[in-house]
Amino acid sequence: MAKRERMSSVDTAWLRMDTPTNLMLIVGVLMFSSPVKFARLKRTLEFRLLHYRRFRQRVVQDASGTWWELDQNFDIDSHVLRVSLPGKAGKSELETYVAGQISQSLDHGKPLWQFQLVENYDGGAALVARFHHCIADGIALMGVLQSLTDASRDAPEEGAATPWVDDDAKDGDADDFWQRIIAPMGDTLATAIRLSGKAGVTSLHLLANPEKMFDYARFAAAIAGELVFLATMPEDSPTRFKGKTGVAKRVAWSEPMPLGEIKAVGRVLDCSVNDILLSCVCGALRQYLVDQGDAVEGVEVRAFVPVNLRAPGDEHQLGNRFGLVALVLPVGIEHPFMRLYEVRRRMLELKGSYQALVALGILGVVGMCPQSVQEQVMSMLSDKGTAVMTNVPGPQQPLYLAGAKLSQQMVWVPQSGNVGMGVSILSYHDGVQFGLMTDKKFVPDPHTIVNRFAPEFEQLVLTLLLDPPEQQNAEPRAAPVVGKKRRSRRRQAAA
Repeated sequence: MAKRERMSSVDTAWLRMDTPTNLMLIVGVLMFSSPVKFARLKRTLEFRLLHYRRFRQRVVQDASGTWWELDQNFDIDSHVLRVSLPGKAGKSELETYVAGQISQSLDHGKPLWQFQLVENYDGGAALVARFHHCIADGIALMGVLQSLTDASRDAPEEGAATPWVDDDAKDGDADDFWQRIIAPMGDTLATAIRLSGKAGVTSLHLLANPEKMFDYARFAAAIAGELVFLATMPEDSPTRFKGKTGVAKRVAWSEPMPLGEIKAVGRVLDCSVNDILLSCVCGALRQYLVDQGDAVEGVEVRAFVPVNLRAPGDEHQLGNRFGLVALVLPVGIEHPFMRLYEVRRRMLELKGSYQALVALGILGVVGMCPQSVQEQVMSMLSDKGTAVMTNVPGPQQPLYLAGAKLSQQMVWVPQSGNVGMGVSILSYHDGVQFGLMTDKKFVPDPHTIVNRFAPEFEQLVLTLLLDPPEQQNAEPRAAPVVGKKRRSRRRQAAA
């Protein structure tokens, strides 16, 4: 019998989260300005991707649990395909093709990944990559994709030595609760505390002595407060972005925006690049609702934002090591500065929470429960939000894959339950792009939202030039009702 490795409970939770209307697939599209040779692409993947045994393993489930097992009949030709687009084979056709692949399940009898080389895209080529979320999260898989690339066109096919190692499931055989749940939380605890502004001696002591982490009353009270908040947080505003999801999806992505200009505006307004980009997302969603004739006064849209919780040195491990925070987007605010500063305020509040760590722990626990229990918990949480939003910083130098220059890239993570919108923000080569995945029932024309991202930034710049914030005394608005409820619940939990 081939050696098996037990799948971690967190990864098991992601494996079981598939539904007919929302498959747990991380989907990426890489675009090239010149053709990509199929034979060389296959050799590159054989040299670099199959270095990780996870991509040679299939999932096996039996009465004893869920396992990773080496696929004795592995054939790379089942995972690397060549396809062609119809018609003009331009951006619109590629967006339609990618949307169709989001709803196509992978073969669970084989390793859960696939590459499709689109050989006739816009005079060059495109590569559509699909991975099941149980293999790894988006941060790790972006690292995998980058490990396939080079800094020059004529780099050797086998690639240079990388820090990636073939022990991506080192804790998969542990059976006890501590190793499968508490130990991973202990590994990431220092990172979580550092993210929340509580770095120092305490975080280092907890990391070195994770068995004592519940001895700290303040930490326990904070965790309890986050659990209460997640369990009782109200649903966000009812909009056309919410409802019972369908199978058909739609995707669209923007042209790159200059990252240097966004950074410059951020320095003037004392806001991060992330604050500005999220404010642009708010504005684009708001304008779409306005164009549809919907009311927008007081509308707030909750987005679940992944937060990387890997400990230092663990960046190259596969598997899922991230939590989620619930960011409420102030879509109802019209003025660009007021909206921006409110986004900044809410982001700062989230950085002071343990929400991401608690979310990771919840996933680990439900992954050990019967699937029916997991479905109830995840349904309860997903009904409280509208979108999943990721912001992944990419390399700022041009990259090459199989000898072809990478011109653009976009990656989407899946939505669970009845969440029907995914927003992806990805930077690459001095530019930043927005991508949108929507449920066809909610938003059949996502390009109309994507096309608003750049104008929203331009409107912010124009407002800055004509009406600087110091002249209008622009200050963040008072905390919304959601925020007030949240703080009161935390105080109750601490008490």
